[in-house]
Amino acid sequence: MLAVEVADTGVGIPEQIRPRVFEPFFTTKGVGEGTGRGLDISYRIVVNKHHGDIRVRSAPGDTRFTVLLPLDPDASP
Repeated sequence: MLAVEVADTGVGIPEQIRPRVFEPFFTTKGVGEGTGRGLDISYRIVVNKHHGDIRVRSAPGDTRFTVLLPLDPDASP
């Protein structure tokens, strides 16, 4: 399994929003500022195409997205 983690030190993702971040068209941005497709597309590529997993954990000052990809294409996480 290959793991890649991307982190930032921003304000974090509120707990009530976290379960929805991978939903298509979900965005916290204003009208015309975002499509809500970025994390949905990422999820579909990682999970559906490559049989991996993508996870998020967040607290103020420490938000991390972890992408897990199998080294064996027939394996699952």
